[in-house]
Amino acid sequence: MTDNAAAAVTPPALLADRLVKTFPGVRALDGATLRMESGSVHALLGENGAGKSTLIKVVTGLYRPDGGGLAVQGRPAVFSSPHDAVRAGISVVHQERNVIPEFSVAENITLRQIPVRGRLVDRDQMRRQARRCLDLLDVDLDVDAPVKTLSPAQIQLVEIAKALSTDSRVLLLDEPTSALTLQETERLLQVIGRLRDQGTAILLVSHKLEEVFAVCDTVTVLRDGASVLEAAPVAEYTRDEIVGLMVGRSHTGDAFAPRTVDPDGPPALELDAISTAAGHRNISLDVRRGEIVGLYGLVGAGRTELAKALLGLDRVVSGTIRVHGEPARIHDVGQALGRHRIGYVPENRKEEGLFLDQPLTRNIAVTVWARIRRALGYIPPHREQDLVREYTERLGIRTAGPRQLAGQLSGGNQQKVSLAKWLAAKTEILIIDEPTVGIDIRTKAAFHQLIWRLAADGLAILLITSDLSEMVTLADRITVMRDFEIAGGVPNNHEYEPMSQAVIRLIHGAASGPVVGTR
Repeated sequence: MTDNAAAAVTPPALLADRLVKTFPGVRALDGATLRMESGSVHALLGENGAGKSTLIKVVTGLYRPDGGGLAVQGRPAVFSSPHDAVRAGISVVHQERNVIPEFSVAENITLRQIPVRGRLVDRDQMRRQARRCLDLLDVDLDVDAPVKTLSPAQIQLVEIAKALSTDSRVLLLDEPTSALTLQETERLLQVIGRLRDQGTAILLVSHKLEEVFAVCDTVTVLRDGASVLEAAPVAEYTRDEIVGLMVGRSHTGDAFAPRTVDPDGPPALELDAISTAAGHRNISLDVRRGEIVGLYGLVGAGRTELAKALLGLDRVVSGTIRVHGEPARIHDVGQALGRHRIGYVPENRKEEGLFLDQPLTRNIAVTVWARIRRALGYIPPHREQDLVREYTERLGIRTAGPRQLAGQLSGGNQQKVSLAKWLAAKTEILIIDEPTVGIDIRTKAAFHQLIWRLAADGLAILLITSDLSEMVTLADRITVMRDFEIAGGVPNNHEYEPMSQAVIRLIHGAASGPVVGTR
């Protein structure tokens, strides 16, 4: 039998055929089809709300479909729970973290198949299994460390290692690189390639099309719950064609409006030889009004920790912080905002940036309660509602109304709400940490436009992102951190290839060509 004939009779590793799933008032899946072959990496693309997460939840037994069916290795399958899917050889890494923070790395990785000796947990075997899975990712973590002590990126790697621990034939990765740096992403894509060569069928859901073209063989595009492209070879499509299928029209990125920065203007924020209790040493940088300064580095470089020290959440042990030329001693977030007009949009919007169980009125007005409060602490509802109307219109937040709960919004709209509360407080210096994690392509482009406009309006912006293409798109200057120190900086000409190479060389401690200071 020829290779082509063998391929014709080999059933797909997974077939989700014409799936339908309806929720009250919403048809989340409308005949969606997904076909995955063994030894292949398949991309599942679509905007937020296109049905990707619902399809994954049907495939993994979290939802029962209302129509259509599943087949694994050619055999019909009906899953009543995620355990059924795992037994069928299907594992998933969800976009939302699914770890037990108090458990160790080893306990989390082996949770689905805990090794036992007699009636006792075999902890030595547990550590060996965990180490084997982490070695696949080329990750050096203490397997006895509690997961709650890890960074978001490290937790994501533990999630991926946990999925690998079951030796699944079908592996579903939902935004696996959303919290990873460029280097960690490259490492993960190499692992995905090795798993493909070993015969695993891999599904990659990602908003980063450069990853799709780098590692995926075929692609399915969902729009409004239906498949508009099914299992097509990735190599036959351009980036613009894929985006056009996702959004339903020809899509090209809108040009940024002209924006200039006075290089001789006084800094809005200036750090002079700052050292912190977290371990930073001799950090010096500045940000001017109307300027976007990028802060790039690998996970563990100290970027987020530096931002929190500037807000008084960690102790500055030496050096000087100046705001508009005046020395500033900042002891807490309230002082950073009230006295110095510094705001912070955190990386983890769900846990640090929002009150998910509270309405938009409370989420947006929380930073200005002192300003709108009346006698006896009374806060007029109409003042909160006025703020919501102003900033939902200004930022393009899609909402059912001021009383809608923040947790009911999409990821992109949640991020805009997290930003809106700082703008409502008339922030002049804004630190934005990982602004577009988990956000789809069209919303990401809109968010880039928003950040650009805020700088054009005069805000001084310190941008922390692990998305190097995002950094090159937005930053006027890129400062690179390594091991809680400044490794150097490069002026940004917004050309991806030369800028990315210069930044990577700085990360690894090599000369990077025209390196300039950060001041």
